[in-house]
Order: sequence, then structure tokens, then C-alpha cells
Amino acid sequence: MREVAFIKQNKEKWLEFEQAIFGKSKKNPDELASLYIHLVNDLAYAQTYYSKSKTVVYLNYLASQTYQKIYKTKREDTNRLLYFFKTEVPLLVYEYQRYILYAFLFFIVLTSIGVVSTLKDDTFARLVLSDDYVNMSLENIKEGNPVAVYKSSTNWGSYIGITWNNLKVGAMFYFSGIFLGIGTFYFFFENCIRLGSFQTLFYQQDVFWESVRGIWIHGSMEIFAMVIEAGAGFALGASILFPKTFSRFNSFKIGFKNTFKIFLSTMPFTIIAGFLEGFITRYSIDMPIFLSVGIILTTLAMISFYYLVYPFLVHKKTKK
Repeated sequence: MREVAFIKQNKEKWLEFEQAIFGKSKKNPDELASLYIHLVNDLAYAQTYYSKSKTVVYLNYLASQTYQKIYKTKREDTNRLLYFFKTEVPLLVYEYQRYILYAFLFFIVLTSIGVVSTLKDDTFARLVLSDDYVNMSLENIKEGNPVAVYKSSTNWGSYIGITWNNLKVGAMFYFSGIFLGIGTFYFFFENCIRLGSFQTLFYQQDVFWESVRGIWIHGSMEIFAMVIEAGAGFALGASILFPKTFSRFNSFKIGFKNTFKIFLSTMPFTIIAGFLEGFITRYSIDMPIFLSVGIILTTLAMISFYYLVYPFLVHKKTKK
């Protein structure tokens, strides 16, 4: 795009930035943050194609002034961490919502493949889960506690080991997106197939409900977070495949910066899931049904609201 056309296309938007920065129109910090994201994208484009132009100087000035305005107008007790989770991540989730949708669709399809394959082939579960794990699960079922595997270590030992492993898996989902999203799909495929086969194994042994009451106490947040991490990985890959008007490298830089924040936002949920798995799941067989179901529904509602509902509320608020 020629520089004249670029300026003409974005002139009105930049004037809006000026009015917001210099007090001619009032906007709250959340609205400014949304404007700032667009402004940084324009700046990156201008730096790529018009590096020696006055347009770059102008946009750089606007970006720096907008940044200062955001932190000057925000109340001091609204710290950076709170802003990150309250505003920045929801706006990014809204921006990349299509990739999160793709991740959920892949999750449903791939997990269903694991379910159907296990129902059709008696050896499939042993193929994807290993003979040792299947034999252990069957032994636990015979002894009357399908989720006894979660009692195999101490509370703290389980919590630390499980949480660390889940954080590594989530990082693998996300960072493998750098391979054009194919890496993310491969690891996501493996884990979804295993999940479908694992859950179906309990169904075949007539302890499906008992397994659900135990596994999904922590699984609601753990699996949901992994889907979000996969969505961030797909978005990272798309930033390389589909650079739009940016150079491929600049598109990747912007994509990495934004999607990495989405990935980081899943870590607290993964840590909570690890805590539940280490300290609570092991007692699921003994706790009242209303308590285990209540924990499952509460954790699922919390993470669902944050990633599926709240981003739309924040986006709507910034547009007012």
C-alpha cells in the first residue's frame, strides 16, 4: 500500500487518538488500551514499509503519549497485574476468538475420535494409554475406587508434580504453534485422543459416573485451560501464515506478543487445577455427590465465564 493511501485510510482513527490523548474527548483507561493496540499495529506497519517517513515519527509519538495517558489516568491502586487479567487479556481473547473457537471444535472432534475408537476396538485404550496404565486402572476399579491413582502420592507431591507437568504440556501446546500451528495440532491430537479413550475405558467398566465425579473436579479447569493454550498456539501459527498487510516477521512479532499473554493467563487456572487434583480429587469417592458436582460446576463456570463471556463484556464496555 502506498503511504498516501495508508494515511488516508487511517486518518480518522488517528484523529480520534489525538482527541483522546489531548483531552478533547473523554475515554477511560480501558478504551485507551483498546485504541493503543490498534495504534501499535499501525506503527509496526509504518516502520516496515515507510521506515524513514514522518508518519513513523508521528505514530510513535501518538503511541508513547497514549501509553503515558493510560497509566496516568488509571488509579494507582489498579496495579499492572490486575489490569492484565481484568482488561488486557479479555480484549486479546476477543480479538483472537476465532482461533479459540477452532480449538474447541478440534477438541470435540478429536476427543470423539478417541471415544469411538475405544468403543470399536478393545485394544485401542492399551495402544494410546499403555498396558500398565490400563491394568492399573482396571485393578483400581475392581477394588472399588476408580480414581485411586490420585492417591498414589502425597498431597504436596502430587500437587507439585501434576502442576509442573500440566504447565509443561500447556507450554508445548502454545510454543509448538511456531511451526505454523501444525505442532500445536499434533500435540493437541494426541492428548484429545487419550482423553476420549481414558474416559471411555471407565464407561466400559460401568464406573463412568464415579470417574466423572473424580476426574472432572480438576479436569474442568485443566482441560479448558489446555484448549485455550491450543487456541493461542493456532493464533501464533496464523500470525506467520497470514501476515495480512504486515511483513511476515512483524506479523509474527505482534502475534507472539499478544498470544503469549493469552497463554500466560491460563497459568493460574492450571495451578488451581493442580491443587484440586493433588488435594481434593483423591477424596471424591468419599465425598457427598452434591459437593463433587458443585466443585465441578463452579470451576467450569469460573473459567468459562472468564474466556467465553467476560471478553465480550469488556469489548462492549470499551466501545461505549
